[in-house]
Amino acid sequence: MNKLTSVLAVVFGLVVGGPTAVAAVKSMPVAYKDGDTALTGHLFWDDSIAGKRPGVLVVHEWWGLNDYAKRRASMLAEMGYTAFALDMYGDDKVTNHPAQAKEWSDAATANVEAWRQRAAKGLEILRTSELTDSSKIAAIGYCFGGSTVMQLAYAGADLKGVVSFHGALPLPAGDEAKHIKGSVLIEHGNSDAFIPLDRVDAFKAALSDNGVKFTFNGHQGARHGFTNPDAGSFGIENVKYDKSADEASWQSMQAFLKQVF
Repeated sequence: MNKLTSVLAVVFGLVVGGPTAVAAVKSMPVAYKDGDTALTGHLFWDDSIAGKRPGVLVVHEWWGLNDYAKRRASMLAEMGYTAFALDMYGDDKVTNHPAQAKEWSDAATANVEAWRQRAAKGLEILRTSELTDSSKIAAIGYCFGGSTVMQLAYAGADLKGVVSFHGALPLPAGDEAKHIKGSVLIEHGNSDAFIPLDRVDAFKAALSDNGVKFTFNGHQGARHGFTNPDAGSFGIENVKYDKSADEASWQSMQAFLKQVF
């Protein structure tokens, strides 16, 4: 076979979907509701994988379901998972303005039961997808999303594990931590001025006292939002990207997911 014939064979294979076809991550919007609120999440998967595979729920930062959250879901799909980036605000609400983001996140978290219910609606979309092995599901979240996945865990959601990246470390009410069914991984910036040390200590104690299996990785010098390359563009002194902490926390998460699944 000469060089030209070889090239044509590759091109033809790609066109017809033959053995030389290159797999790609696919995505699709999924409309769903929480009561009267219309929500739109995005499902990601690798179409070269046959059958069901473990699922990972992705919960966005307080900015809303933006491209950053979707990119993380796409990265998880590349790793072989079904990933669903849920929508906690509805109406395609996304912003770059801290005051607006605070208003939306405050509204979403004002009632803890409603907060958990909204997150559970997204979890159900992932769980019932024909691409998901419903016996193997985890949840990860960033900032507001990190707090959200902890609320799911406190509510007793059937999750093999939860991962919080620079979340606020919400404390459980009473002995709610005993409801956590899976393992917990916390990726925290040790220089995050939003989270006082007494909150860190109280959070660790709450999990330890209730027999929760957890790993707490504190990244030296890392501030809030350390995984997001755009963190420094929001005009908040304590919000800053940290490449080293970003890469280390992502590697830690990958090992964690392999372990829990």
